[in-house]
Amino acid sequence: MPGNRPPKVRSGNEPHPAPSMDPGGRGAWAHSRAALAGLEKLLRCSRCTDILREPVCLGGCEHIFCSNIFGLRPVDYTDSENMKSLLLLPDKDESSSTSHCSAVNTGQRRDGPLVLIGSGLSSEQQKMLSELATMLKAKKCAEFDSAVTHVIVPGDTVQSTLKCMLGILSGCWILKFEWVKACLQRKKCEQEEKYEIREGPRRSRLNREQLLPKLFDGCYFYFGGTFKHHPKDNLIKLVTAAGGQILSRKPKPDSDVTQSINTVAYHAKPDSDQRFCTQYIIYEDLCNHRPERVRQGKVWMAPSSWFIDCVMSFELLPLDS
Repeated sequence: MPGNRPPKVRSGNEPHPAPSMDPGGRGAWAHSRAALAGLEKLLRCSRCTDILREPVCLGGCEHIFCSNIFGLRPVDYTDSENMKSLLLLPDKDESSSTSHCSAVNTGQRRDGPLVLIGSGLSSEQQKMLSELATMLKAKKCAEFDSAVTHVIVPGDTVQSTLKCMLGILSGCWILKFEWVKACLQRKKCEQEEKYEIREGPRRSRLNREQLLPKLFDGCYFYFGGTFKHHPKDNLIKLVTAAGGQILSRKPKPDSDVTQSINTVAYHAKPDSDQRFCTQYIIYEDLCNHRPERVRQGKVWMAPSSWFIDCVMSFELLPLDS
């Protein structure tokens, strides 16, 4: 045995020395691990929980998300044509599950009070609608409000009346008058799907049932000049009903403040530069005056007819360049 060297063990009462990277240590990097963990948490998207890529703000709050918020599908990520064709094959149970979901939602809406309103109906049709309201113990409105559940139109297409457009933006049932006659004939509330106006009204209703953002979520509008075909007050009501914001001053395209606003239009096409446009200058295109064209970054100029078409189809339609 060599000399009397102390044993290389520590007492059971003596704590193990803390590594310099741990907060208990005294090194310069003592709190780095905890700090980096906190930073990683802050950089994660609150929706998909991945590290943020192309962070965006929806506007109206301080919540930050990744840009996948546009709802990209698996087929959007693949470059292989064979894989795309496989991913685009319809699901065998798709139609049945959709029907089931629609039936459930219809039943849920029917549990609450029915509030009916007619748009563009004749005096005789209005009388029959009143009879139906009495039979179903529903309320019939003369003016549109947030309680309306069913908007009845005379034909097979929607009209650009204020009542009808507010009904579309609110996700109401937009139904042909045939529904009223069928209910009166059978003396019960008939299933709405058979009589629903398709395309825009149906898209809006499903959008509401899925609790998705409204049509103009993330968009701002400035109305310049005079508006005769659709009064400015009505256009402002439509913007509000669609979740958009009204600008009191005309946005300046060359302003750094304007172009640095980090919001996106939720319902814009994911592959379109329109998703980055959030501020629209709307002008009346039915008059002879044509203002100077603006299409710069986040600020675009658009005619009022485009605005109305977006409402009727419940889509952010492309703008001609």
